[in-house]
Amino acid sequence: MHIDLEKLKGRHIYLELLAPAHIETLRQLAKDERIWEFTKAFSIDATYNKQFDEYINIALDNNAMGGQQAFVMRKTADDAIIGMTRFYEIKPKDKRVAIGYTWYIPAVWGMVFNKECKLLLLAYIFEVLGYSRAEFHVAHQNIRSQKAVAKIGGIKEGELRKYGLRNDGSVRHTVVFSIIDDEWLPKKENLIRLMAENEND
Repeated sequence: MHIDLEKLKGRHIYLELLAPAHIETLRQLAKDERIWEFTKAFSIDATYNKQFDEYINIALDNNAMGGQQAFVMRKTADDAIIGMTRFYEIKPKDKRVAIGYTWYIPAVWGMVFNKECKLLLLAYIFEVLGYSRAEFHVAHQNIRSQKAVAKIGGIKEGELRKYGLRNDGSVRHTVVFSIIDDEWLPKKENLIRLMAENEND
């Protein structure tokens, strides 16, 4: 998938293709157990570096995850990296793609950045790629992320029971949300409104 990065620049945040040069910065930023409280993607212990290397090597492989492109997210104000996200399960024939593996450093939680990032990614899916469907797959334990996806307009379609295991061996059920092209414009307007509210806080 060719990505036009000019379409992924906003007022507060911009996206950059994940590259090896980002690895050590991300390694330090991701070493915060608050980020992984619900997903259990990492254990912040003596095995962290090995876990992180496995994670980042998969993220760098565009053929993994059913076809993917990972991004780092930077603040426009100072170019600081504040997290990561991905397109994955990219299906051009079916005109659908998933957005996920998203995390932010806790210092920016609840701020405008996630809303603008989702606005940029969803606009890219529907307005640049011309796709019909964007999906979000959220761990059932991660109520915070489920609420965030619902707030930006994701429609809960159901729960895939015992869909996988987390790194600590516990069962993961996956909650599936979607936004489709027919409903994008009002959801886009809502996202812009939510961003404005955040900016005025």
